[in-house]
Amino acid sequence: MAEHFDAEKVKFTELYVLVVTYAKQQTIDPIRGAGRWLGFGIAGAILMSIGLVIGVLGVLRLIQTTPLGTSNTWSWTTYLITIIVCIVIGKFTLSRIKRGTLEK
Repeated sequence: MAEHFDAEKVKFTELYVLVVTYAKQQTIDPIRGAGRWLGFGIAGAILMSIGLVIGVLGVLRLIQTTPLGTSNTWSWTTYLITIIVCIVIGKFTLSRIKRGTLEK
């Protein structure tokens, strides 16, 4: 009869280990992946935003040094061209975004 209880105890221990391992695999590993995914995403977004602002200011300054930018009647066109450049860059960026998984 003691052997019967030992066999049940071993089965229960194996079941417990199996359930705990499965729970860790299905909860903790995806959370780690999500944290890594979010960290790289936020860092990339910050760096790209800084680069975009500096680049757009450079485009604005470049256009302002041309005869078009120095004209008093057409000075507003420099800002219009800069906004168009921002829209084009934004559309290009959105076209390159791919939906990825968090498990990578």
